[in-house]
Parts: sequence; structure tokens; C-alpha cells
Amino acid sequence: MRFAFGTLTVLPVRLRRWDRAAARGGMLCAPVAGLVIGLAAAALGTLLLLGSGPLLAAVATAAVPAVLTRGLHLDGLADTADGLGSGKPAEDALRIMKQSDIGPFGVITLLFTLLAQVAALSQLYEQSWTRGAAAAVLAAVTARCALTLAARTGVPAARPEGLGAAVAGTVPLRWAVTAGATVTVLAAATGALHGAYEALHAGAAALIALATGEATLRRCRHRFGGITGDVFGAIAETTGVAAVVVLAVG
Repeated sequence: MRFAFGTLTVLPVRLRRWDRAAARGGMLCAPVAGLVIGLAAAALGTLLLLGSGPLLAAVATAAVPAVLTRGLHLDGLADTADGLGSGKPAEDALRIMKQSDIGPFGVITLLFTLLAQVAALSQLYEQSWTRGAAAAVLAAVTARCALTLAARTGVPAARPEGLGAAVAGTVPLRWAVTAGATVTVLAAATGALHGAYEALHAGAAALIALATGEATLRRCRHRFGGITGDVFGAIAETTGVAAVVVLAVG
């Protein structure tokens, strides 16, 4: 749990271990860190919804995860977009991703990702505060569950150093699949509070979001030869935005 919160949030948690066993436990606990982030985002969004309107509530809900992660996942998304868009060999693309500046592919990707997230959340908050809050929590949890799946055995690291190398291949496949199934079932159970259709809708949103994260992982593995910390950020962001968009579309 310390590893999960110490690496995936800015909460003042001191890391005492940085070995493979700690990384395995940390990646399995990643959805729990997502739950805390999602609840914080939902709380602020609901508060602003009651005091202003759905658009400001959506902006605040999207801002909280960025603040609680120091924007690392958004930065990873931008760097990954620059690497993928460069069209260069894996070694050169990885070098581009390590640079501190953000290129045009990264800027465009960040812009449309955040716009989609805010638009979807605004629509959900306009329907009811419970829909907006539930979407915030579901997005945060599924985004971190996608990291659990990305850290499964058989997925290599693209570099010999960094967070990607520390967690790559640490989670047994059956445990990763169990985590994904658990998150999906819990999402459906939460939706069931509003009826059978909402249960199916929430469960489908979780599955589609995780599938989006998996597609991002596969593309990056093919392009870079493995995962990096930036790729983890890209997986989290694409998964989270997919969750809220599916909920809004339904």
C-alpha cells in the first residue's frame, strides 16, 4: 500500500522498500489509490456543483487527479504521444520521451483528452450529482486498475531503469485478471443502485475503459518494445477518459 500511494499520488507516504515484492503489492493496490483520488475528485466536484454549475464541477473533478499526481500521468500521456507521433525508431522515440519539453503531438493529445473528460463529466453532472460523482470514482479506479494489468508478467520494460523497469512483469497474470474482474463487478454493483440498465452501463464502461488501456499498452509495446513510466501515465489517462466518455454516451 505504501508503494502504491508513494508512487501514484503526492500524499505524504514514505517508501520503505523498492524491491520487486513491494512493486508487486503496490501495483495490486493501485486501484485503492485510485479510489482515494476518485473520492476526492467527486467530493470537490459535488461541492462546486451545488454552489455553481456542472461545467465548473467538471473542471474541478478533472483537476483533482492532476493535482494529486503532480500531473505525472498527464505528462506521461504527452510524452508518449510525442514518442508515438515521431515516427522514429524505438531508441530515438524513447529519447524524445525523456526530453523535458512537450511537442505538438503531446499538446494536441492533452488538449483533446482534457476537453473530452470535462465535456463528459459536465454532461453527467448536469443529469445528477450522483452520476458525476460516480463517474469520477469509476474513472480513477479503472485508470489505476489498468496499471495493475500493465504490470503483469510477460510485459517487458522498455528501459533498464525507471518506474517501468521497477514494476514491469511483477504481477502474476491471474492476479491482474482478478483485479480487473473485481473492478468491473464493483462498477456494475454500484450502477445497480440505480437499476439494471445502470448496472450494465457501468460494467460496460469499466470493461471498455480497461480495453482502451490494454490497446494503449499493446501499441506502446509494439512501438517501444516495452513499458516505461510515461507509458503508465498514458495508459492511466486513456483508460480514465474512456470510462467517463462511455458513461456520458450512454
